[in-house]
Amino acid sequence: MENELSKELKEHIVKTGTLTLGIICKDGIVVASDRRQSYGAPGGGVAYIAGKAKKIIEVNDEIIVTTAGNASDTRKFASLLRAELRLKELRAKQKVSVKQAANLLSSILYQSIRQPSMIPSIAHFILAGYDENGFHLYDISPDGYLREVEDYAASGAGFYQAHPILDSEYKEGMTIEQGKDLAIKSIKASLKREPSVGDGIDIYVVKNKKIEEVMSKEIYSEFKQEK
Repeated sequence: MENELSKELKEHIVKTGTLTLGIICKDGIVVASDRRQSYGAPGGGVAYIAGKAKKIIEVNDEIIVTTAGNASDTRKFASLLRAELRLKELRAKQKVSVKQAANLLSSILYQSIRQPSMIPSIAHFILAGYDENGFHLYDISPDGYLREVEDYAASGAGFYQAHPILDSEYKEGMTIEQGKDLAIKSIKASLKREPSVGDGIDIYVVKNKKIEEVMSKEIYSEFKQEK
């Protein structure tokens, strides 16, 4: 049975809540997220809004990740991945491929969640990047399950509102501009119905030999007063 200390700790863990997306386009990958952070409530859900933070992290010049789950875990694992990749590059004297980076992060999550702990590590990542073989997108679950994505991936509490839109409107061969529009529409739909999603949208684009931030703006649900 869960003890009172464990329950109290879980209620005060900052969660990224969130909606994060990765969308494969013919000329690159669109990676997007909201900005809201929240504290947990008993039995799950949102107790109250903790603030806002960027949920797309630049691991190095070739790789970015989106973060969903406990904020401390996601930051810790992203920092660990950054350090391990740097060590591997120094030892091998060559760049690490996107696939190798995804496998490394998968192993880190697999080992961490299986360590005995009062509060298990919960961190879900979407990893995108480019190497000599082109651009690649991976979905990495909290238990370490890894899959390469050929169309789109979504993670976080906003998944339920976003996925029907992605399922119905994603098209193979769509342009980056179409992918950006689809990401914005998915996040806006989730923002209106999921309390842990909100406060802004960040969008990055991954191309061959280039990663750039293309949008960073605040956005809120609109509440109209009846006349």
